[in-house]
Amino acid sequence: MSKKSTELLALYEALITQVKSDYSDDNTMTVKKLFNIVTSSKEYLSLKDRAKANELALVEQFLKRDIAAYLQEKNDTDLSHSPTMITVESTLWHWLSGITDRSQIEWHEVIQDFKHQGHYMSGEIVGQGIMVCTNCGHEMRIEFPGVIPDCPQCDKGEFTREALAP
Repeated sequence: MSKKSTELLALYEALITQVKSDYSDDNTMTVKKLFNIVTSSKEYLSLKDRAKANELALVEQFLKRDIAAYLQEKNDTDLSHSPTMITVESTLWHWLSGITDRSQIEWHEVIQDFKHQGHYMSGEIVGQGIMVCTNCGHEMRIEFPGVIPDCPQCDKGEFTREALAP
């Protein structure tokens, strides 16, 4: 290897070292941003002064490729970019929001039970729960807020609501 080639290789290795250093300082940088920072550094300017135009173009091509490979390797080891981790995180947030929503509804329904003293009449609006006819014991599951209908078994209109399950 010629002396010039050795010098160019040493400067290129310095550029790659700079990429690693810059990325460790700010790991949100993209390939383009890292490339722009590196190509404005003193090592790059020194390389630009010593290399021919075709050599410089080759260095830039290798630099883009190596920066992209470096970022890909870093992101592969970072689990936050993993599709599995993203799915698990999304599922967890979905479950937590469901628990929160259900808790809010349950508190609202508990307050309604206190107001009604445990008894509901057909025609009243109820949020959710299992309504039990006080006449025949028929159970109606109410999933969404709506008007309580008459009992489909005996046509009576007085109900109690079973306690909401935690």
